[in-house]
Order: sequence, then structure tokens, then C-alpha cells
Amino acid sequence: MKKRALLSVYDRTGVIEFARGLEDLGFEIVSTGGTGKALKDAGVAVTDVSDVTGFPECLDGRVKTLHPLIHAGILAMRGNPGHMGQLEEIGAVRIDVVANNLYPFKATILKEGVTLEEAIENIDIGGPSMLRASAKNWQDVCVVVDPGDYGAVLDGLRGGGVSREKKFELACKVFSHTAAYDAMIANYLGRKLPAQSLPDSLTLTYEKVQDLRYGENPHQKAAFYKETAVVPGSLVNAEQLHGKELSFCNINDANGALDTLKDLPGDIPCAVAVKHANPCGVGCGDNILEAYTNAFDADPVSIFGGIVALNREVDVPTAEKMAEIFLEVIIAPGYQEEALAVLKKKQNIRLLRMPGAQTPCDESMIDVKRVAGGLLVQGLDTELLREDELKIVTRRAPTDDEMAQLRFAWRVVKHVKSNGVLLVKGNKTVGIGPGQTNRITALELAINYAGENSKGSVMASDAFFPFEDCVKAAAAAGVTAIIQPGGSVRDEDSIKACDEAGIAMAFTGMRHFKH
Repeated sequence: MKKRALLSVYDRTGVIEFARGLEDLGFEIVSTGGTGKALKDAGVAVTDVSDVTGFPECLDGRVKTLHPLIHAGILAMRGNPGHMGQLEEIGAVRIDVVANNLYPFKATILKEGVTLEEAIENIDIGGPSMLRASAKNWQDVCVVVDPGDYGAVLDGLRGGGVSREKKFELACKVFSHTAAYDAMIANYLGRKLPAQSLPDSLTLTYEKVQDLRYGENPHQKAAFYKETAVVPGSLVNAEQLHGKELSFCNINDANGALDTLKDLPGDIPCAVAVKHANPCGVGCGDNILEAYTNAFDADPVSIFGGIVALNREVDVPTAEKMAEIFLEVIIAPGYQEEALAVLKKKQNIRLLRMPGAQTPCDESMIDVKRVAGGLLVQGLDTELLREDELKIVTRRAPTDDEMAQLRFAWRVVKHVKSNGVLLVKGNKTVGIGPGQTNRITALELAINYAGENSKGSVMASDAFFPFEDCVKAAAAAGVTAIIQPGGSVRDEDSIKACDEAGIAMAFTGMRHFKH
């Protein structure tokens, strides 16, 4: 019985060589449209799909392979006499090899200015159906979705037949490919719905960027994946200029540094230092050296071995200052050549160039946290402060300078793990208390870090004060103003304590838990 292969591919990489190899092995080549023309032009004998089905391609090529004589030839189980008898009755011929890849939906949606209609026109219908049918009947049909597998399939056929194990592997690759393709479509169309719409059924698809040496700990396997769509301001778009590959913890901390940087003013130089997923120093200044120095001075101990993200090009003085200590990663929109030379003297430091690091996140994006057996999904925390909800609740209002420092503190505390409390003075954090099981301990930690710098500082808390103890501890440390969400049943106790100490306090009306 003559063997038959159906080749219908959008990506024609290697398909001519594959067809010639099949032809040499005695296969009849069946093909469609552009693939068929390319094969004929290369001298390969081709039978048109329409000659097999007796039905012409129609609807501008939308319908080609969607026909019982094609799908019966793919799905018939060779060891089932009933199936084989029915093939003969309807005049279908079995198809033993199928090579197919899909319309370029990904490439289409990544084009600038693509319309919804253009994207939808590049949703493949017949291809996924043919691939899934072939993969379902994997014992009898060798299905190829990746041009990189053409050589292995030809080698197997030349050796007497593709092994059962290889056929199963190829079928698994098909289902993974079509699942990702459909998820990509669902994600793209879902983003056309109202912002932060959470569907009843969640489909996600990511592409592997690289395997990592290990995860958070050496005994854990890990890899880095990216979203299919281009996400401006995301770490996957960074260009690494120097240093060994990023680790799991590098990537996680660098992402946290970028998240914090996005909430800082873009019109002034700013620097963020992160250690173990928490900001350890954040500073602004008249130039990038001053901004970095402020971030460094905020906590010279914790910044060692940390991640630094800047919103200005790195110049030579800043590079020389950063080179004085060990930093894991530096992220900046650019580097002066001389500055790059200074930093490259440190062999292991990772230098990332990332223009547009302060680009706001798309509000349609979601935040996903894995739990055993499921996912927690929420919209991104893209809001910072609602001006109409900001209220001064104490007798004394903050001075203009205090209000500016309070706003800066509120930008940063949003990115401190809960319970999060921080102190700010002179456009820099001077004490950060992250991730404590109670708020007073977080404050005590921030005060301890600040030392004498707590005098004259302002304080921000990511959630309300349940008791007056935080206000009293802040007053004793010399804090002059506080910003917090408010909303505790005992707010009046904290307000009274502020009034007694001469502290100005503002309520934001919104909290920023970060777990």
C-alpha cells in the first residue's frame, strides 16, 4: 500500500528537504496552497489536497483540509478492521505522516498597529484540527509540528520506521503547541475586555527564555519564562551587557526593583536598591550620582550583594561609586562607555541595559500567586494614591516639605512586604521595616535602621495602625509626620496621640498589602 504524507506549513523552513526525503522513501506528497507551490517549484511531485477530496479550496483558502477524506485518512486506526473497511468504502486513503505548523498569530499580534480583524484572520482553524487528529492517532501517524524534528523523522523512516516512543514524543509536542496557540489567542482577545476582567476559565501561555542553574535554592530546578506579547518595561526586554547569567533570585529581585522604580517620579533622577525582594534603599537627587548615594546611604549594610535600578544613564562618577562594593545586578537605561569600562572590571556583576524601565504596567495584566492545587489571581496594584481620598486628620497639617516627603514615602512603602513601615528624610529612605508579623515590630526595625536619622523623618505604613503604640514609638524616635491608610476602629487613639506629640498625619483611604 502506497504511503502518503500531508505537508501543509506556514513556516517552510526545511520542508523542501523533508519532502524530498519522503519522496525518496516512496511517499506520495499531498499538499495545499503555498506549500504545494513551493514544493512543485523545487521539483517535488505533489498531489493537491483538492485532488484527494474532490472539493476545491474555498473562502480565500479558509477551507482546505477540513474534509472527511483527509481526517478519516488520519484518524483511522490501522489495527481496527472496521476503520480500515470504512476507509475503503468511502474512498479514503490513509495518511501516515503529517507536517503542519500554524498561521503566524503571534507574529501578527506583535506587529505595531495590528487591528483586531487582522489578528482574527490569522487564527488557524484547519491546522490545529489536523494536528490534533494526527496526535490523537499517534500510534499510526507520525506528526511533525516543529521543523527541527524533520531530520529525526527521516532517520527513523530510513531505519525501518519511527519508533513508538518518538511518535508519542512528537504527539505530546503537538498538544503542547496547540494548547499554547489557543491560550495565546484567548489571552489576546481577553485583553480586549474591560481592564482586570477575570474569566471563568483561565488560560495562560509563556515561552521559555532560559533554563536557570537552580531556583531559590540549589536543590530546586528552575526556568525563566516570558509572556508571548511584548510587555513594555518588563525585565524580559532587558539587554545584558556583562556578567554571568541571571539567577532565579536575581530575576525576582530585579523585578521588584523595577516595580518600585515605576512608582517613583520620572522627571528626577532616582535609584532603588533591593535585597531579598524588599527595597533596602531608595533615593532621589539632582543627578544620578546623588540619587544612588542617597539609596546607598539609606542602608550601606543591606545594599551589599543587592540589586540596583536607576532611571538615568550611568555616568563615570556613579559607576566608580557603585564599583566600591559588591552588587549583583545593575539596571539602567544606558551606560556611558567609560562608565561601562569601570563596571566591567568587576567580573561577576550583571549589567542590564533597559530603556523604558519606568513604563507603567498594562492594567489588563494580572498578578498570579501559586498555591497548592490552584492559583490566586488578581489585578496588578497599579494605583498609588487617590487624591480625593487623601485627608489630613490631625490638628497640625504637614508642611509643604513634609508632604513632599510623605508622598515619596508612600511611593516606596507600597513595595515593602507587609507588615511594611518605612522612614524617609531628605529624599531618601533612612529606615525600612519589612515583612513583620506585627506593625510595631516593623516600626521598631525601621527606627533601629535609621538611628539618629529618625529625628526629623516622616513615616509611611502600608496599612492602618490597630493601636496607638506605633504613633508613640514614632514620636519618641523624632518622626514629624505620618502617612497611613486609616480605617481602624481605633483610629481616634492614633490621631489623639499624634496631636499630643505635634505630629501631622494623613490618611490615604487605600492600603498596599504586599505578601
